[in-house]
Amino acid sequence: MTALAPTLHAFFTDKLIGQRGASPHTIDAYRTTFRLLLGYASEQRHTPPSKLEFDDLNAALVAAFLGHLETVRHNSVRTRNNRLAAIHSFFSYAALRHLLQRTTGAGH
Repeated sequence: MTALAPTLHAFFTDKLIGQRGASPHTIDAYRTTFRLLLGYASEQRHTPPSKLEFDDLNAALVAAFLGHLETVRHNSVRTRNNRLAAIHSFFSYAALRHLLQRTTGAGH
């Protein structure tokens, strides 16, 4: 398993539920965003979702995913932007979490 899976799990449990007290609707929307993103990334990278790395979810892939949402899935701009906000929130959380692990030596 890569670092992506446990970080995504912690994002939902620690950040969304624990810190923010997010509503079930918000959690469901974020879950759908990552199910779609990981499915898309898996197809594009020809890699099972469990083997995806953070580097696989680069800016080019995320931009292509957002385009895919609009053109193939016919999502509105508002829905696409909500998905982007979920992705931004996750990567902000992941960056801080991994920075802290590197500086404190936790998780090694």
